[in-house]
Amino acid sequence: MKSSTGEHYPALDHVRGLAAFLVFTWHFLHQSPDGPVPYGFVPALPIFSLLDEGNTGVSLFMALSGYLFAKLLDGKQVRYLPFFANRALRLLPLLLAVIAIEACRRYEAGQPLDEYFTDVGKGVIFPTLPNGGWSLTVEAHFYVLLPFLLMACRRFLFAPLLFIAAMILLRSVLYVHLGEVQSAAAWTIIGHADQFLAGILAFHLRAHAKGRHWLALAVLVAFSMFFGWFDAAGGFYQLGHYPSSHCIWIILPTVEAAAYAFGIAYYDTTFPRKRKGLPFKILEKAGAYSYSIYLLHLFFVMQLAEFINTNVMSISNFYIACLWSLLCFLATIPIGYLSYTCIEAPFLRLRIRYAEPAAADPILFKDQPATAA
Repeated sequence: MKSSTGEHYPALDHVRGLAAFLVFTWHFLHQSPDGPVPYGFVPALPIFSLLDEGNTGVSLFMALSGYLFAKLLDGKQVRYLPFFANRALRLLPLLLAVIAIEACRRYEAGQPLDEYFTDVGKGVIFPTLPNGGWSLTVEAHFYVLLPFLLMACRRFLFAPLLFIAAMILLRSVLYVHLGEVQSAAAWTIIGHADQFLAGILAFHLRAHAKGRHWLALAVLVAFSMFFGWFDAAGGFYQLGHYPSSHCIWIILPTVEAAAYAFGIAYYDTTFPRKRKGLPFKILEKAGAYSYSIYLLHLFFVMQLAEFINTNVMSISNFYIACLWSLLCFLATIPIGYLSYTCIEAPFLRLRIRYAEPAAADPILFKDQPATAA
């Protein structure tokens, strides 16, 4: 999608579409611990564990966010307040619509709304917003830190590595004191900061990923094997118990960050800017409407899987369920288009430019208007 700077990167829409599909499939497969596909199932091919544990799609989203903002703001002077205003125009309209729809659903079901609206209010700080909105809280915390992070990267290229090391240390301390760190690693900026930071670093080191086909293959194989082990050990919900007391949650966000950040840089720099072919066009559209798909799919995805499993055919077989998930995901793209057109696009037209070429001091955030280019 075009940013307020007018820049558009179709390849990154492909990545966004893939991330949305991972999350969609995660919820389609696992309506409950027992099905349609039980949590205990482990695919024979490790790469399919990324679908079986599709919650990792959120981490891919966040690595992409770090990479994209570094790409958009590289060498730019940025006005701080318009930046936040644009982010609000981008995220809040659909989020508020989803909050209202969920409130109506609960009211019709006779559920009390006091606790619900309390959770919505707490969602500014805590991961309590509905329909995956918790990840927007994490994203907002990243926006607050972004000016400082980009300024640090301008002064020291490898600053993100220092911040990632600090986050690993923080998760280690929490693990020692609390006995588990999954809650913080999976649902808050304490875990997902690694992905934003790795995305920023990957952009600045993107030249080292360009054309590295064998390295990309090695990263894919190694990451798939790691996730295959994670899936077999119990995955997100059954690694001992939930929240898990396994120490893997100290470094799991970092492993995801490294693999996804490299993959994004490799894909962005190695292949033509505009990929041809119907699959790429579909993936680009899915990426363009991914925010709507992400926030809206929880209203129907599990009911859809249950309907197919009950009335059409059994989808207890993982691979058949994945095919059905793909078909349903494709059918969801028009819903994303309608949501984008009716809810998101009108507010996106109100965005203003917040970044201008900087003559001397790039990535300088200010509150006052930037000098006209």
